[in-house]
Amino acid sequence: MTKELVILAYSGGLDTSCILKWLIQKNFDVVCYIADIGQDEDFEKAKKKAMNIGAKDVIIEDLRKEFVDNYMLPAVQMGLVYESRYYLGTSLARPCISVGIVNAAKKLSAKYISHGATGKGNDQVRFELSLYSLWPEGKIIAPWRLPEFFERFQGRSDLIEFAKCENIPVAATPKEPWSTDENIMHISYESGILEDPGAAAPSGIYKMTRDLHLTEDYPSKIDIVFKRGLPVSIIIPSGHDKSMTLSDSLAIVQTLNKLGGQHGVGRIDIVENRFLGLKSRGLYETPAGTILHVAHLDLEAFALDREVLRIKKYLQDKMSDFVYNGFWFSPEAVYTRKCLELSQETVNGTVTVQIYKGNVTILSRKSFTSLYNKDLVSMDVAGGFSPEDSTGFININAIRLKEYARFTAQTKF
Repeated sequence: MTKELVILAYSGGLDTSCILKWLIQKNFDVVCYIADIGQDEDFEKAKKKAMNIGAKDVIIEDLRKEFVDNYMLPAVQMGLVYESRYYLGTSLARPCISVGIVNAAKKLSAKYISHGATGKGNDQVRFELSLYSLWPEGKIIAPWRLPEFFERFQGRSDLIEFAKCENIPVAATPKEPWSTDENIMHISYESGILEDPGAAAPSGIYKMTRDLHLTEDYPSKIDIVFKRGLPVSIIIPSGHDKSMTLSDSLAIVQTLNKLGGQHGVGRIDIVENRFLGLKSRGLYETPAGTILHVAHLDLEAFALDREVLRIKKYLQDKMSDFVYNGFWFSPEAVYTRKCLELSQETVNGTVTVQIYKGNVTILSRKSFTSLYNKDLVSMDVAGGFSPEDSTGFININAIRLKEYARFTAQTKF
């Protein structure tokens, strides 16, 4: 009898390795899918491990360029920041991976896709809403929500015991007492010893960025060039009136990650609101993303009409929620993204930033499509502005305030 085929989103870690074996024991053929989105991973080792466990095949796909061009940099263009602090590194990766795994499922005529996301987290929602948007007829196996799985495996110790019995090579104890998610945009840290929001993060936890006392003692200056709100190149002075220009998107992100990491840029430690209604504590380091977001925010204020900027801020907050909650492919997100892209037509120019000791400082900005009028705003020339007009402007705006003051004086609240 022909076995049904499952495509498993596979990392090579304890959870997905045990899920791989469990699916095989449930009489499925399993093809493992590994997306390279810039994480520090030995992909060949993970492939060999999956094949030894019993996978029918392992697909390793390099999605780094896809992730940067179609998710990370558009998020900078749109100004996406969840709850004003989180740059959505994990949230943006999920739809990117979903496209790859759905393409694999369709190509192989698989009936199911499986993943190792837990029943309390955001990732299960992000993966599955993306998968159903891309593949409405598909079916999903989420073991951590199936009683026959989670009643058998209460936690990590049960998985470790299962792995030992099935000769699955895993460390007897966790390498680190917390969970991480890594890609070219960021690394996140949560759970384990980080679940106490009142406890400081342990020393040495961060991987992409240096502690401030270990950072460089000199600042780095970078010119970031934007076109329609997208960063298209960076220019880095290299001494003796020379400079290095990078225009490849992947190289831009990799270089800013390195420079930002050397200066300790991009760390946050926050409590956030998950879509399911739980609050969770997370640590994030996003060096390149932080630098690009800060520069883009400055150029927007320089180039955009005031009221467009305010409406855009409302829409970017909505879009941030859509992305965080897993609705990247939803009709409301598609519409909102088009509106946000339209707002960026005049966001063109160069922003010069300095990075030093964890800070990104704006030094200057230039744009040929800015609404900034030097003569109009100057304190030295009239520039077409009539000062006496301000008297009427103030008087009209003062009417409401005067009436309120008169009313409160009479009523004596």
